[in-house]
Amino acid sequence: MKNVFFSLFLVLCLVYCFAQLTNAAIPCGTVDMKAASCVSFATGKDAKPSAACCTGLQQLAQTVKSVDDKKAICRCLKTAVKNFSGVQDKFLSQIPTACNIKVGFPVSLSTDCEKLH
Repeated sequence: MKNVFFSLFLVLCLVYCFAQLTNAAIPCGTVDMKAASCVSFATGKDAKPSAACCTGLQQLAQTVKSVDDKKAICRCLKTAVKNFSGVQDKFLSQIPTACNIKVGFPVSLSTDCEKLH
């Protein structure tokens, strides 16, 4: 009976751990890598987002499986943008339309990531 209980406990622990791994938010390193090529447009240096920018953001959008993923991406981007001077809202807000990406919230330096749904 002790072995059955221990085996059941072990299976439940594994299921819980697997569920936590599959629900893990997207790491900032991945977000940064996918969005890095958008900096030139976001700072006004390029007239339109590059193909690499759009492709990276489209790939990133496809990884969103939950509201927590969306919030995590938002937080990563807000942190990353602080490392680049000259990023402007008027350019950031154009990226979703220019890249044909539906994000479901206004893209802005002032977006409150915790209020996303």
